[in-house]
Amino acid sequence: MKCRPRRALAAAWSAALLGVLVGQADALDRPLFASVQDTARPPIGWVSFCADRPRDCATAPTAPRDVVLSPRAWRDLVRVNRWANETIKPLTDMDHWGVVEKWSYPDDGYGDCEDYVLLKRRMLIDAGWPREALLITVVRDRKDEGHAVLTVKTDKGEFVLDNQVDEILPWSETGYRFVKRQSQSDPNLWVSLGDGRAVSTAAPR
Repeated sequence: MKCRPRRALAAAWSAALLGVLVGQADALDRPLFASVQDTARPPIGWVSFCADRPRDCATAPTAPRDVVLSPRAWRDLVRVNRWANETIKPLTDMDHWGVVEKWSYPDDGYGDCEDYVLLKRRMLIDAGWPREALLITVVRDRKDEGHAVLTVKTDKGEFVLDNQVDEILPWSETGYRFVKRQSQSDPNLWVSLGDGRAVSTAAPR
């Protein structure tokens, strides 16, 4: 999938969290959770990633879990998202590996969107976050091109960690069309997503 370089936005992490925690998010009249629909075909990149790193994908189904979005949890998200976005240099799979699509950890300091997602997911899991709340998600961006983000499911809604923007946003405010993501109960099972937002939900930037 095509992954565009990061767009620098004014970060408003603390204000965003404050608004969520005091219930102002509900006043925005936005859906907190994307609608999960039927099972979907896993992305080719995920299939090849699992073939290359079977230990990372050898997981048994578990009960879904959402994270309690405390101030400390929010700081963890901010730290991981910012570190990955600032540290990893964007590079297409063709330039990096000589192939159109390859999912891998950006351990050499370079990667494209799904590589950022894999790294952020691994960092949060290593920090003790439940895998069931960290879902690799495929979207269509504002130019209708394929893109990957990390959806974090919390008790205050679903938030998106994205290498294209620095700000952590509720899923419904990204301007993306959500296509499919990992199931909460089984990361090797993918589900399609319904997007019931009104057109006006995605504010222009």
